[in-house]
Amino acid sequence: MSANTYDDKHIQTLSAIEHIRKRTGMYIGRTSDGSQYEDGIYVLLKEVLDNAVDEFIMGCGKRIEIAINYNTGEVSVRDYGRGIPLGKVVECVSQINTGGKFNDDSFQFSVGMNGVGTKAVNALSTTFEVRAFRDGDFSEAYFKQGDLVSQKRGKCATSQRNGTYVRFTPDPEIFKKYQFREEHVARRMRMYAYLNAGLTLEVNGTKFVSENGLLDLIHDEAQFEKLYQPFHYRSKTLELVFTHTNRFSEDYYSFVNGQFTNDGGTHLSAFKEGILKAVNEFSKKKFDGDDVREGIIGAIAIRLKDPIFESQTKNKLGNQEIRADLVAEIKRAIEEMLHREPAEAAKLIGKIEETGKLRAELNAVKKLSRDRARAVSVRVPQLKDCKHHLHKQKGTGLDTMVFVVEGQSAGGSIVSCRDVNTQAIFTLKGKPLNVCDLKRDALYKNVEIYNLMQTLDIEETVDHLRYQKVILATDADVDGLHIRNLMITIFLRFFDRVIKEGHLYILETPLFRVRNKKDTFYCYSEEERVSAIEKCGKSPEITRFKGLGEISPGEFKAFIGKGMRLTPVDCTNDHALTDTIEFYMGRNTQERRSYIMDHLVITEESLS
Repeated sequence: MSANTYDDKHIQTLSAIEHIRKRTGMYIGRTSDGSQYEDGIYVLLKEVLDNAVDEFIMGCGKRIEIAINYNTGEVSVRDYGRGIPLGKVVECVSQINTGGKFNDDSFQFSVGMNGVGTKAVNALSTTFEVRAFRDGDFSEAYFKQGDLVSQKRGKCATSQRNGTYVRFTPDPEIFKKYQFREEHVARRMRMYAYLNAGLTLEVNGTKFVSENGLLDLIHDEAQFEKLYQPFHYRSKTLELVFTHTNRFSEDYYSFVNGQFTNDGGTHLSAFKEGILKAVNEFSKKKFDGDDVREGIIGAIAIRLKDPIFESQTKNKLGNQEIRADLVAEIKRAIEEMLHREPAEAAKLIGKIEETGKLRAELNAVKKLSRDRARAVSVRVPQLKDCKHHLHKQKGTGLDTMVFVVEGQSAGGSIVSCRDVNTQAIFTLKGKPLNVCDLKRDALYKNVEIYNLMQTLDIEETVDHLRYQKVILATDADVDGLHIRNLMITIFLRFFDRVIKEGHLYILETPLFRVRNKKDTFYCYSEEERVSAIEKCGKSPEITRFKGLGEISPGEFKAFIGKGMRLTPVDCTNDHALTDTIEFYMGRNTQERRSYIMDHLVITEESLS
């Protein structure tokens, strides 16, 4: 049969369960291992929790109990809402387009609107159990990979409060080698608590609760960085809060009906516009939007009857018809708060004016740097570029990467064995500048940092990033680790979105090579070295790699190919990031030295 044959036999009709399992990304995004906050296993947890939170929003049940077995991956969620109607338990968790959220009388401001979420969890789990309790009666059902195994209905043997219990285990056929991470679970719980003041979520005995809503979120995220007390407004359908810090970025948290919309949407753009209009109206000036927003940290949550999301994962709101009214309401609310708090408002205006002056000075430095760069070369001399580049809007170049390497020898090893289509190399000349205590003009005054910024094309916005992965490839010695920390400091200080959006990585290269005449083992740890020696038998040859330049191009190819080991740089669990940077990279030399000496661990091996 010809490869181009296309007839009736090629047309397939999949069941709902088959479609979810075959096109998983359409329903829950990426099916990664749980190392990232947005990985699919957390979306499964979210889909079940959303139903429980919707009950709280409707005034039914102030407590949700969650149990997660971090070894097996099993998750259970118990809410104390109204409970799924007993005659519809099986349909509600297994039949697409079935649910109670198409009816405004039952759920006015619900996240789940399409009747898909819990069905996707069921289809993507090895086992799924649901039990509803209503007025002393129960109805339960058991599933395997979305297929119904058994169901039962009757009277409760013991006293049970109304509500719903769901237990599931993500399917390892879909999620390869996954593991729930406590820090990602905790962050999601905090977000639910901030958005639903008065709701208690208990995870394995740890409680998450917020009394002040989004105000608590901003206090926790900004902590000691706040330049003035946050402005906070709350109505039945809108809550917003914001303050300024000395960060160079602008950070927002946006929510719709309790759903974290990490890609923003209409409500977030309305929030930004409303802040600018309110500040300009209050101050009787015409501040530039960039000056008003630099350093801002804010959050907005709206409740909407018919939210339109761009996908089932609900990352971005698309309702354009609400924008004008929302901008007007936000402007009015912020303007009133500025008039009520004149002292805090004065600090806000002072911050914006200072930012404007610094931006004018920076523009002069930018011009000199660009003129200097044009005079030297039309290309970045330290860059060996690749043919393809990242284009986020088109969804292309997702396999592209740039290795930031230490010195010419290491760069030479990678250049000769890289994939010229997707792998670029940027070579550092010595140790980068420590920018911990410096302002943004340091990016333009330092030639190496300026060239790196141009290579990545992140001067104006991280949205223009040219590579999906920025990989720090330094030697496994003290100098290499120091260079790595200096590079991470640059990104944390000025381009933290590169880290927050999961683009910055560390290349793990082998510390040892252990071989005999038949076998060769590359070892990334002392444990792997010991294991390799046992496998090789008597008197194997052991090589300690001190620098990347010592590894031959032939060997290096294996370390940047399919078997490449990358460790993502993640700062989501550090809520006092500025303080962390200051402590480890700032000018507090004596304090840091004392800390190191107090925590120094000396082993017998290091003494020998």
